[in-house]
Amino acid sequence: MCATNSNKSSKQAVIAKDKIDNYIDKIPPSSSILKETLMLLNMGELTKAAKVAEGDLALKSYLKGIVNKPLYGFKKEVSDISQIFGILGVAASEQTVYNYMISLLSPDKWKLFHLNASSFNELQARLSRRWKEILEHLQIKDKDIESSIALLPASIIVAEALFCEKIEDVKLLRSVKEIDLNTILSRLCGIDLFDICEQIAIKWEMPTKIAQIVQASSGVKPSEDETNNTLAKWMHLLLFYELSQAMFVEAGLNDFIDFQIDYVYDIYDDFTQVMDIT
Repeated sequence: MCATNSNKSSKQAVIAKDKIDNYIDKIPPSSSILKETLMLLNMGELTKAAKVAEGDLALKSYLKGIVNKPLYGFKKEVSDISQIFGILGVAASEQTVYNYMISLLSPDKWKLFHLNASSFNELQARLSRRWKEILEHLQIKDKDIESSIALLPASIIVAEALFCEKIEDVKLLRSVKEIDLNTILSRLCGIDLFDICEQIAIKWEMPTKIAQIVQASSGVKPSEDETNNTLAKWMHLLLFYELSQAMFVEAGLNDFIDFQIDYVYDIYDDFTQVMDIT
């Protein structure tokens, strides 16, 4: 279980940080195709990026699988990468490539969360699509902010790995009393889901505001910047809303965060309208 003395707690945190660093080190693209695709997307060169992406068959398959989900509502299958990038646009295309990179780290067999490749990809797609709808509603066009939602699924993979290192401690803590997994993660490892998001954002060399937004989206670390804080409220609601869907409840993801209603009450009604919640 979690150490009761400060020295042992500190040691646990150091061990956890080493493991987090090891996983985060694997996240940036390793192949020349992924690097060039992201570079071209960052430059807004959709056509050139699509031609490069064609060379990675696994990426091509992933993109087709994402854009042809019912969530996007296309009646005919979209298979051409240029068309897919055109449909998604620069920001969403870049974010989808980030999601692909993250999916490569997904464990072959999840131990704590009842997930698989299909359900994890579904989580990525739902968060991405809904976040884009939110940003369109808020009239925000910023590719870095749009890509920020990819940090949450990435941190879940890292959290799964950390929990598996202390699986018996996790089960014991959960059996003693009701406690969200994010709190357990913090107690056992000295770092929470949103700290992991921040580390990944730094690794991806995202602007400082992205780390501030994802940290504030915890609902307990509000940002002093009003714009960032507003975005964080929307992100907090989106994360809670999606993790409350039946398939993710069954996966155990709904136990991850504690819903902070007081933090988001001022935008809650607006959120329900955008999500078309009745």
